[in-house]
Amino acid sequence: MLEKEADFRSPERGEAMTVDKDRVVPVATGAGLVIGLLVGSAFVMILNETIMSVALPTLIVDLRVSASTAQWLTSGFLLTMAVVIPITGYLLQRFAPRQVFIGAMSMFSGGTLIAGLAPGFQVLLAGRIVQAVGTAVMIPLLMTTVLTLVPAERRGAMMGTISIVIAVAPAIGPTISGLILSALDWRWMFWIVLPIALVALAAGATLLRVPFETRDAPLDVVSVVLSAIGFAGLVYGLSSIGETARGGGSVPPWIPVVAGAAALVVFVRRQLWLQRADRALLDLRPFAHRTFSVSLGLMVIAMMSLFGALILLPLFLQDVLGADPFVTGLVVLPGGLVMGLVAPFVGRAYDQVGARPLVVPGAVVLSGSLWALTLLGEGSSLWFVVAIHIVLSAGLALMITPLMTEALGSLPSTLYAHGSAIVSTLQMVAGAAGTALFVTVMTVASADPSGATDEVGTRAAFMTAAILSILLVGVSLLVARKPVAVEAA
Repeated sequence: MLEKEADFRSPERGEAMTVDKDRVVPVATGAGLVIGLLVGSAFVMILNETIMSVALPTLIVDLRVSASTAQWLTSGFLLTMAVVIPITGYLLQRFAPRQVFIGAMSMFSGGTLIAGLAPGFQVLLAGRIVQAVGTAVMIPLLMTTVLTLVPAERRGAMMGTISIVIAVAPAIGPTISGLILSALDWRWMFWIVLPIALVALAAGATLLRVPFETRDAPLDVVSVVLSAIGFAGLVYGLSSIGETARGGGSVPPWIPVVAGAAALVVFVRRQLWLQRADRALLDLRPFAHRTFSVSLGLMVIAMMSLFGALILLPLFLQDVLGADPFVTGLVVLPGGLVMGLVAPFVGRAYDQVGARPLVVPGAVVLSGSLWALTLLGEGSSLWFVVAIHIVLSAGLALMITPLMTEALGSLPSTLYAHGSAIVSTLQMVAGAAGTALFVTVMTVASADPSGATDEVGTRAAFMTAAILSILLVGVSLLVARKPVAVEAA
């Protein structure tokens, strides 16, 4: 349903656009402000996603809970996002960007307040879950808004900006957490974030006026339940494989994995049936576009490698090299910063030459860095680890922005929302699968019968990642040679 209340003329093309007079901004002058607001908000949210990793040992002592219980502060966040993200395709069709933003930031701010006031573990977990609901919506909203406001020839540069959020925020989260915990109570991790979130909420409510087209899309409750069971089951089962391999876990991981996979089979069949009448919760027609499918496949493999490195390197640094959590955060920080610095240049290069000249070298660099990680051992220096991680991050930077832009830019505008939701969902499932695979290999191959990380186990896990990267290089050759054009719906 197109809102028709005012006639707006693009200053660049002089074309009439019919949009809601209360929500429109001139794209040429207002798009940067709108996207900047969304990028800043997403940065704070994703930063919060990883800020808990270093704090878990402190929370175990302060809240008097076990390590397996405290881990739910991270796992619960991830599971909530896995349930909510598939619904964002519906939300972004049914509601205006401003409405979605206000809802997301309100949930995130409310969850942050609950977590900051939490007297115990249960309330803290509830706050994290509420935060996750808002976080799950923000990245698909950001990507859909970019596709709507930015012309195709400039999308690479803008997606490079988004990649800064995706790369830098997770990298500096552990470092900021270590700094806060070295001087303040753990609750300050939330009190520092809360005023930033409230300012972003107020700014968005005032400034976020975006041309939009909504429709009265129905919400299929059965699909919501199936997606919740399917994606949550997969993420939980895959995430718990590593814990089970270490001798922990109360539920065999194959049970939630099988249940999740079965639910997803039914979910997919239902979406294929519903999309005939344009009523699908998550429209799967983006997969009919070859460019989208190839780019998404590469992103899945790359995200498996990224999350595998993110989980293996801290374990190696602390268990093998004996580094403390704060030093560990500092070691992985330069790589994240390099990825963030390189991303805008990669985005602008994509606008000029397309994806293939960037993705293929990126895959080769990523593969080479993963093979270099197989050389790590007890005698390795921290500077060697920093150098390898920087090279790995540079390789990922050459891939993620072009692939994301190529995938979503190949879709017609009617599939932007669903394409963004699919990309975000599969990135999360890929992260969980990568973590499960590499931690399991590390634990099984470990020479330490107690299950602790050792040099042999770490090397085996890095070897697995390096072998997987060969597939990445091969698939990268399927990327189109020229900048992609929008394919027919």
